Amino acid sequence: IAKEVAKLLEMKAQLGGDEGKHKFVLKTPKGTRDYSPKQMAIRERVFNAIINCFKRHGAEVIDTPVFELKETLTGKYGEDSKLIYDLKDQGGELLSLRYDLTVPFARYLAMNKITNIKRYHIAKVYRRDNPATTRGRYREFYQCDFDIAGQFDPMIPDAECLKIVHEILSDLQLGDFLIKVNDRRILDGMFAVCGVPDSKFRTICSSVDKLDKMPWEEVRSEMVGEKGLSPEAADRIGEYVQLHGGLDLIEQLLQDPKLSQNKLAKEGLGDMKLLFEYLTLFGITGKISFDLSLARGLDYYTGVIFEAVLLQQENDHVEEPVSVGSVAGGGRYDGLVGMFDPKGRKVPCVGVSIGIERIFSILEQRVEASEEKIRTTETQVLVASAQKKLLEERLRLISELWDAGIKAEILYKKNPKLLNQLQYCEDTGIPLVAIVGEQELKDGVVKLRVVATREEVNIRRESLIEEIRMRTSQ
Repeated sequence: IAKEVAKLLEMKAQLGGDEGKHKFVLKTPKGTRDYSPKQMAIRERVFNAIINCFKRHGAEVIDTPVFELKETLTGKYGEDSKLIYDLKDQGGELLSLRYDLTVPFARYLAMNKITNIKRYHIAKVYRRDNPATTRGRYREFYQCDFDIAGQFDPMIPDAECLKIVHEILSDLQLGDFLIKVNDRRILDGMFAVCGVPDSKFRTICSSVDKLDKMPWEEVRSEMVGEKGLSPEAADRIGEYVQLHGGLDLIEQLLQDPKLSQNKLAKEGLGDMKLLFEYLTLFGITGKISFDLSLARGLDYYTGVIFEAVLLQQENDHVEEPVSVGSVAGGGRYDGLVGMFDPKGRKVPCVGVSIGIERIFSILEQRVEASEEKIRTTETQVLVASAQKKLLEERLRLISELWDAGIKAEILYKKNPKLLNQLQYCEDTGIPLVAIVGEQELKDGVVKLRVVATREEVNIRRESLIEEIRMRTSQ
């Protein structure tokens, strides 16, 4: 034993004693963040708006584990697969943190043989990205997903997904926005008629997807220089991907001599026309643009794809508003569930993901700028006393309030000064103070004070709960 102890002491000496302690770095891991009570208050407001919308459209809620078997996630994300977080082997299973909520959803459907569900799922996902936290890009972040799975008539669920995006973005009052729509089949048809070889479809697709961040010249040189596409094919693509519009453009492309000969493109354009008819009925086409440059990088999309961007009027004499980044995206992925099903049974799905982090950083900046006071608690009333030796009475009263479901607080002091108690309400935004004093106790009343106006009324003890509810229900 002595020998072992000596050995351990020697190792400890080598490690250095307590002097190393102050070197400990206090920070959150790269690409993550903490949320203060104020930030959480804003965040909850956003979540509530989104959840209310999902519920209004009849969605159920599910949850799945934060990690999946590595093979579940492999091969589903195309070029983005390198961003998946792998975990160290623990007990024989190779695991990875989930990258989004769509693949776990597809796994859940296949595993439980579900062919029909409308669900939402709000949870954290993980990406080993190089984070740009200023732009709302993190390694750990929330996704809010709504999906409709099942065999239905074309474009009806797809139109509802777009309506949901429109409702949420209008409700959150983030400013002007635009929802860009395209279809994977139109893209693939376009690539085919422009002379892109089949094997290059996906990689050219991810180049086209960069058109919102890079000018066409740069995208073209990436296609030709890095990805080996012929300059002629690139130029033909260029003629199409710079087009955007509405029903008129769809009609124009249906007449296009090259595109209309392609089966895939024709199918996609037919469905796009139908989609725009439904969106007209929903009254939202003013914010929708059929945009041939929209590609969305993920491999699993098979039909309609869409992305919502916020627009910022840079200044008055700019005709085109500038996009400040995507705040929602989604599309149709009819093949994903089949990838998991042992018999390859397909379940058509369409869904949308709301980019909560980006929305949240916009609202956060807005609150900072406006210096709006955000309440971080929901306390309705502070139970206070005006004299000493009334702690027991305060505890008795607050207990009655809590039991009746009233949100109430007291200060944790035996004999707090009335001024300090009132100041606490000012600081935290508590609207009411219930004051107990010796006279009030004798008379069987409680003095209710409205913090904002400083008016005070005596309320009979038995009607206090009703009175507080009535005054704070607005």
